[in-house]
Amino acid sequence: MLDELFLQSRDFIRLLNQQYVRYFLKTHTLDHRMSIITGPRGIGKTTTLIQTILKHYPNPISKEALYISADHRSVQSHTLYTIAEAFYKNEGKLLCIDEIHKAENWSGDLKMIYDSFPGLRVIATGSSALELSHGSHDLSRRAVVYSMHGLSFREFIEMETGLALEPLFLEPLIKNHEQQAYEIISAVEGKGRKILGLFGEYLQWGYYPYYKEYSDKKMFAMTLDQQVTTTLESDFLAVFPSFNGLSVRKMKKLMAIIAQSSPFTLEIKVLKEASEIHDDRTLKNYLYFLEKSGLVRFIYRSRTGLRAMEKPEKITLGNPNLIHALGANTGTLRETFFASMVENADHSMILAKKGDFEVDSKYVFEVGGANKTFSQIKGVDESYLALDEIEHGIGRKIPLWMFGFLY
Repeated sequence: MLDELFLQSRDFIRLLNQQYVRYFLKTHTLDHRMSIITGPRGIGKTTTLIQTILKHYPNPISKEALYISADHRSVQSHTLYTIAEAFYKNEGKLLCIDEIHKAENWSGDLKMIYDSFPGLRVIATGSSALELSHGSHDLSRRAVVYSMHGLSFREFIEMETGLALEPLFLEPLIKNHEQQAYEIISAVEGKGRKILGLFGEYLQWGYYPYYKEYSDKKMFAMTLDQQVTTTLESDFLAVFPSFNGLSVRKMKKLMAIIAQSSPFTLEIKVLKEASEIHDDRTLKNYLYFLEKSGLVRFIYRSRTGLRAMEKPEKITLGNPNLIHALGANTGTLRETFFASMVENADHSMILAKKGDFEVDSKYVFEVGGANKTFSQIKGVDESYLALDEIEHGIGRKIPLWMFGFLY
């Protein structure tokens, strides 16, 4: 068993390693005894595992590190505990498990692995929706769970140009955006590119690192569309095994309604009728899964979260690339970009009473095109315009693209 897994691990490491290192790995050491990385499909979790192995064990044939994918046939014929036990007895040090939600009794096995093999470090990746079910066994005192997101605009520029660009903190960005924009644009133009041209590309395909695999970006859009289907058909059932094919069809219908209607003002009654999901609790579970899977984003009017679900809230798709790939309403493209960059950078955000968004209970932003005025946020303290179609800003007018530098 172990010899076969080692050979497969070496092949995966050779084939899946990428040169570009995401910001996630630069800010997370993953040195806890057990780490779980959750996030949507296609954002680079597998690459993160491979790069972590090579960082600590540069020799690709080292038997101290092992990469396995829980959905591979050679792994599914054994329990995760059995594999970890054999690896540990063979002086293994780092076990990386991809797609862990595809393994039967994964949380129970992780608990036993943690308790049985104190010298073994485990890093696992899985669907964002794992957060809904990992409590079935008490992993809270054992595993550190990290959320990983798609590429920021800053990371996309780095991949496209080879530049090394530092992320910006929100308050310095607001106060010093004129100087910062000048420096970034100068660096980008030094590579023969234009910042707004790159921004347009990012909105269409730059959130998912695997865009690099497709010279024909129509193929990328088709792949992303299929990725959404796989999330609904495969990950959903893996996390909620009690559901069935009818549940998946209803989930697909719910996703289609949201995509076609985005931005969708959330009214439970309307959604129940349109999706043919008649039970409130079931509908809320489905919506929560869609949010945790990164397919949609909820924007609340208060910070009470799901408890306020009956109140009108906005739902947008999870990131701008989904809007293009699913043929959704492009009217919220700017707002979706802003929301994804701000929330992915761990800032709190709600709908503002005046303007579009209130961030960190302090700043108010109105998002729009180059000709947007301050009329909707007149008299509001710490209020700013986040404007598309401009390279440079001035005063309280900040280029929208700059919020893609928050992580």
